[in-house]
Amino acid sequence: MNVAEAVQVAVAFTWLGMVLGISFLEAPLKFRAPGITVALGVGIGRLVFRALNLAEAAFAATLLVTVMLVMRDTTWWSVGMIVAVVVILVIGALVLRPRMDARVRRGQTAERQPRHGLHIGYVVLECVKVLLLLAIGVTGLID
Repeated sequence: MNVAEAVQVAVAFTWLGMVLGISFLEAPLKFRAPGITVALGVGIGRLVFRALNLAEAAFAATLLVTVMLVMRDTTWWSVGMIVAVVVILVIGALVLRPRMDARVRRGQTAERQPRHGLHIGYVVLECVKVLLLLAIGVTGLID
C-alpha cells in the first residue's frame, strides 16, 4: 500500500466515523435531551451539519486527489464509489439541506408531525454514503 492509498483508507474511515457519530447518533439524540425544543434542536443541527459538510468537502477533495494520484492502479469500481460518495455529498449538502432549512425557516415543521420527504431522502442518502465509505475503506485495505 502506497501513501496515497493509505490516505484514502484513513479518510474513508474517518469520514465514515463522523457521519455515523453525527447523522446517526447526535442528530436524533439531541431531540431527546431535556428542555430541547424543536427550534433549538434544529438550530444546533444547522451548525453541526454545516461543520460536518465542510469537513466532508475536505475529505471528498482528498479522496479525489488520492484517486488521481494512483489512477493507473485504481479499478473503475473504486473510482465509481468515490465519485458516487462525492455526488451524494453534493446532493445532500447543496440541494436537500438548503431545502430542508428553508422549510424550517417558513415554519413548516412541528413536533409530532411525520417526517417530510426531504428528510427521508437525506437519511437514505446518508445510509448510502455510509455503505460507500465502508466499501471504499475496505477496498483500499484489500487491494
